[in-house]
Amino acid sequence: MLVAWNYRYRNSPMDHIDPRARFIFSFAILFAATTTWNPNILFAVFVIAITWYSLGRLTWKDTRFGWLMISIMLFTMIVINTIITGGGAGGVVPPGGQLVWPDGVSIFGRHLNIGLTVERLWFAVSQLMRILSISLVFIMIPYTMDSRAYGVTFSKLGLPDRLAYTMELSFRFIPTLARNFQVTLDAQRARGFELDAGKGNIIQKIRQVAPLLIPVTMNAIVSSEDIANAMDLRGFGQRKRTWLYELKFHWWDWAIIAFAVVMLAAVVLLAYHFDMRLFSVPNWWYGLFN
Repeated sequence: MLVAWNYRYRNSPMDHIDPRARFIFSFAILFAATTTWNPNILFAVFVIAITWYSLGRLTWKDTRFGWLMISIMLFTMIVINTIITGGGAGGVVPPGGQLVWPDGVSIFGRHLNIGLTVERLWFAVSQLMRILSISLVFIMIPYTMDSRAYGVTFSKLGLPDRLAYTMELSFRFIPTLARNFQVTLDAQRARGFELDAGKGNIIQKIRQVAPLLIPVTMNAIVSSEDIANAMDLRGFGQRKRTWLYELKFHWWDWAIIAFAVVMLAAVVLLAYHFDMRLFSVPNWWYGLFN
């Protein structure tokens, strides 16, 4: 059985927007955010993304797992790779610059010379706005979009039926895998298995998880083969198919698409025609560290 993300109808503005318009807008935000490193443009895109996210009326309880995964990614990319090591700023931030702590800092009685620059710190802020803009528009899709609409959405966007249905199965894979993992865990616990009872080195702990990973992995492989065989037996993909779930554009969907196109065109124009695609640091930011 296939399952879906934690979707529920909220009667929010997002529930009345055609899924095709939602994907077009989301990819417009994606391309706009990755076109430039100019902080002013990134801030404008970030504000638009926050406004778009607010239309879904999502709560922290609904999306906390997704934001936990994004927080781990942000910590790795921004805190470790940019602020601490500076590797993420390579090729974007010019070498050198004004140090945040020119005389170093004292930590636990030890004097350390930290090479964090004002420019690299501002790049971390810009990087945060870019990643959050993309995350805001895409993380809400599984929680605010009916799982029946995935296949028909990609099909109506021009993808072949095989690829459209593959995309639908991809969206359902993670919640299906999580459901199978929970079912397997409950079944093993009923047989006396305790996940927290194991002690020892890393090899012993991996062996302890084997009663969970092996059944879940095998079940995922068998399920994928069953779906593929069922689709082949029914001649799926031999000709253009119809979809039970129908989509229909409204005037506000066309308005959203038009706004997305104009926004993306404006960002590209500013970035390449007016040469605003490069990274820059505002003067007021330097003033904070003088």
